[in-house]
Amino acid sequence: MAGLAESGSNPDVDLLYDINGLAKDAPHWLDRIVEFVGEYGLLLAMVLLIVWCWASGRRGVRGAEEASASVAALVWAPLAAAVAVLVNVPIRGFVERPRPFLDHQGLEVLVSGKTDYSFVSDHATLTMAMAVGLFVANRKFGLVGIGIALLEGFCRVYMGVHYPTDVVGGFALGTAVALLLSPLAALALTPLVKAVERSPRVGWIVRSRKARDRARDAFIPGARSGAASEERDLAA
Repeated sequence: MAGLAESGSNPDVDLLYDINGLAKDAPHWLDRIVEFVGEYGLLLAMVLLIVWCWASGRRGVRGAEEASASVAALVWAPLAAAVAVLVNVPIRGFVERPRPFLDHQGLEVLVSGKTDYSFVSDHATLTMAMAVGLFVANRKFGLVGIGIALLEGFCRVYMGVHYPTDVVGGFALGTAVALLLSPLAALALTPLVKAVERSPRVGWIVRSRKARDRARDAFIPGARSGAASEERDLAA
């Protein structure tokens, strides 16, 4: 893989120059924005998206089984990212691909101090693993997460710190870990989340009290929801 970086005539390097060339033509303030977004902002956005999905889901009308499985899938999303980065450690050490700016002249490098190996991209791995894990839990939020991960990959090449194939490799690694280990994660995490859901003190983490009440009313024949009961009282 390191050999791919040695020639400027291969598509990987050509695409690197094409995308990074945008940074040279862009205004300084835009490069600074991309630098922050690509280094920290998109990772933070992915975490906030997972929190948003959890917050909206715990208020929904769902049974205990469905709610526990959904929260377990959400818990797996950041855990999958952590596992994927750990898997990447020996991959980087085996491939030993230098950063592109070490082998190629004329790149606009927006972030300094990168001395580790380039393949595969940790940022691409992290964001895609979380996005795919989120997709397993909620497709709508997951699609947004995948969009964030793709943007992260573009930013890493734009910043001059990764080849396109570093990003593609990160996407593949994050997806593989999140999907292949998802069944095992569900088996391990779902019972734990169910135990949390049954707790009177911390059960709100899985389902809010209002969601529990609405779900109970929906599944108990003859039960009246709070709104229906209020309307009937007003009519009387």
